[in-house]
Amino acid sequence: MCEHAEAILDAEAIPFTPVDIAEDPELIERYGVRIPVVADDAGNELGWPFDATALRRFHG
Repeated sequence: MCEHAEAILDAEAIPFTPVDIAEDPELIERYGVRIPVVADDAGNELGWPFDATALRRFHG
């Protein structure tokens, strides 16, 4: 999943910073099965699954 999400972000030329949640219990509880999640600077989130169309709408 994460590799697929990264490929979509790369194809859309959207810069991102990956965050590994595996060692952070708070992030695991918050995101659990929603990963990967894309978040913007305003705190809005787009959880998996998403495609290029949904990502363009989100990134807008």
